[in-house]
Amino acid sequence: MRQQSLPSAAGPRKVILGVAASDSHAVANHLIAHALRGFGYDVVNLGTCTPVEEFADALDEHPDAEAVIIGSLNGHIHEDLRGLRAARANGRLDVPVIVGGNLSVGSHKDASAHTRLHQLGVDRILTDPAHLPAVLDQLRADRSAPAEAVRVAS
Repeated sequence: MRQQSLPSAAGPRKVILGVAASDSHAVANHLIAHALRGFGYDVVNLGTCTPVEEFADALDEHPDAEAVIIGSLNGHIHEDLRGLRAARANGRLDVPVIVGGNLSVGSHKDASAHTRLHQLGVDRILTDPAHLPAVLDQLRADRSAPAEAVRVAS
C-alpha cells in the first residue's frame, strides 16, 4: 500500500482526471479540467481512453492527489471499470473515486446502474459537474474528520 498524505492547506489541491477506457469524448474532460483549475486545483489530466491501471499508475506518481475523477459519455463505464474493485483491494486506488457523465447505454436510465457502480468501488456519482468542487470539499472533510466522528456519522 502506498503512503498517502492529505494536501496541505497552503498548496494546491490535486486531483486525477480522465475519461473511461472505451470513451474518446474529450470536450467535457477539458472543460472540467479548466473549471477545476479555475478553482485552484492542480489537475493531472490523463485524457481519453484511460484504463483503470493508468489511473492507479497516476496515483502512484501523484500520491498527494485527493481523488480520481472518471468521466464517461458513451455509457460503457461499467465495463470500463471492471478492474476497479481489484485495484482498490490491492491498495492501488485508495482515494475516493468519482464518476460522472452518461453512465449507461440507451435513453432509459435504470437506478441499478448506480448500485452496480458502487459495487465496483465507486465512491460518488455526479449527475452535474458543477457539484464537483462541493463533493471534493465534502470528501476532504470526511477524510480529515477523526475516526470517532466518522463512525458516529455513518
